[in-house]
Amino acid sequence: MNILITGGTGFIGGALAQSLYQQGHNLTMLSRKPDSVTKICGAGVNAIGSIKDLSRDDSWQVIINLAGAPIFDSRWSAARKQIIRDSRIQLTGQLVAYMADMAVKPELLISGSAIGYYGSQGDVILTEQSATIEDFSQQLCHDWENAALAAEQFGIRVCLMRTGLVIANGGGILQRMLPPFRLGLGGRLDDGKQWMSWIHRQDWIAIAQLMITDASMRGAYNATAPNPVTNSEFTQILAQHLNRPALLPVPAWLLKIALGKMSELVLGSQRVMPERLLATGFTFQYPDLNSALNEALSND
Repeated sequence: MNILITGGTGFIGGALAQSLYQQGHNLTMLSRKPDSVTKICGAGVNAIGSIKDLSRDDSWQVIINLAGAPIFDSRWSAARKQIIRDSRIQLTGQLVAYMADMAVKPELLISGSAIGYYGSQGDVILTEQSATIEDFSQQLCHDWENAALAAEQFGIRVCLMRTGLVIANGGGILQRMLPPFRLGLGGRLDDGKQWMSWIHRQDWIAIAQLMITDASMRGAYNATAPNPVTNSEFTQILAQHLNRPALLPVPAWLLKIALGKMSELVLGSQRVMPERLLATGFTFQYPDLNSALNEALSND
């Protein structure tokens, strides 16, 4: 297949691109840094630097839209929030406008989203049908998904991946947690009761590949493992894997000072279940946190 990927040089997209390329697909990457594409994704992956470089006569069977400014890179000022929104929603809108103009439409658009779609809901079990609680992340994901769903009017199948915390070697949540935990300085955040819904990167890639091959899949899917854990549980399990103590909890007031509004992300609670994926018969290679951390840390 001819596949176009945006945001494909990131922690998830780079691994997805390598997997798809190894399967024999023809890949083109839309990236702000096209010179980095070959290094990250492989010598056979084409790179373009702007959506303006795309032609209406291009032939893509699948477009995978993962582009977006990093959420955790800096404090959430008003300007930063706007960058986060524009990098997702505006680009998605531009992609859909491009698809509308294509002579031959793609069969499938896979577009990124996140479990922030639900807002912070404590211990409530969340499925794809659950009600939402509005906050910045919820509104961001809602608008991002709606921008992608506009492609359906052109007969394009749209799948949305509401992604949880991604676990793998070399990035994601572990990249931020490992340094203090290895020094024995790790601990729960606040009371540790907030739920963390996570997924191993290999399972995320398998979900995307299933969406490509299973034409019955459409709409939103929770890309999370079926066994979420509380922050306290995550902390203890990670510490055990590293053979280190986890005795230094970080109080909420300190997180709010250090992170500002971004503290909503680490103090929020989403207990998410992949109900629609399980209904397809999808089998997770890493269904529990122990197995996911075993794989990730063995390659660290």
